[in-house]
Amino acid sequence: MPNIKSAKKRVLVAEIRHGRNQAVKTNLKTFIKKFEAAVRKGDKALAQELLNTTVKKIDQAVAKGVLKKNTAARKKSQLAKSFNSIA
Repeated sequence: MPNIKSAKKRVLVAEIRHGRNQAVKTNLKTFIKKFEAAVRKGDKALAQELLNTTVKKIDQAVAKGVLKKNTAARKKSQLAKSFNSIA
């Protein structure tokens, strides 16, 4: 446990940021799972709608610093590839 005041504050701030980052990641994972379920069903209209919202969520995560730019690009590429595999 830190003794210095600034170190104590850093611990508190780190906890708050960790909670926010986890919330963003969890929300993102939920949308990715919904999208993948729509792709498995073959529902192209629903998958298109979920693809758009999922890409938006990924971009928001990058803007907040939760994901790195290349990670986001890779995830979006994988989502587009699975969307294009729908017959």
